[in-house]
Amino acid sequence: MSAGRDPLERRRSVVYLEDAPVAAFEQREDRRARMDQRNERFVPHVLAIVAGTYVDFPNDDNTYHNVFSLSKTDPFNLGRYAAGKSKAERFEHPGVVRVFCEIHSQMNAFIVVFAHRFFATTDDDGRYRIDNIPPGTYTMAVWNETIRGDPPRRTVTVPEAGGDVEADFSIR
Repeated sequence: MSAGRDPLERRRSVVYLEDAPVAAFEQREDRRARMDQRNERFVPHVLAIVAGTYVDFPNDDNTYHNVFSLSKTDPFNLGRYAAGKSKAERFEHPGVVRVFCEIHSQMNAFIVVFAHRFFATTDDDGRYRIDNIPPGTYTMAVWNETIRGDPPRRTVTVPEAGGDVEADFSIR
């Protein structure tokens, strides 16, 4: 049985600062994230992380999976593993990693790896929030699997006093 992808998952985008402040590159403790294998799908379909993060790939299905990527950013192959098992991969390099299952051809997902922490994945309504951006002027961009070519961009200025700044994007 192959499960179709949730239409909301297809709309998931990652909004990020292209030119992050120097403080964004400070080394933090080891980080972990999770991309489940459930109903022959990767959940979430889009996962944004900081370089150096370990991603766990637990198998919540009643079948074997083999998670792999041929991406130039971080190629890997976790090999086949059974239901109830989990394997992990550490993503060291910024870029987009397309993830697949060798056994189930309909299974695919994206891991978007950043060198800094100023990014957010949109929610079900397409909203996002990036907290603790220092004052300054930045270029924000958006990644989505449907965008071909250059990503949409906006220039935003975070005032000295801080506060909310709005930046809307349209993806067609």
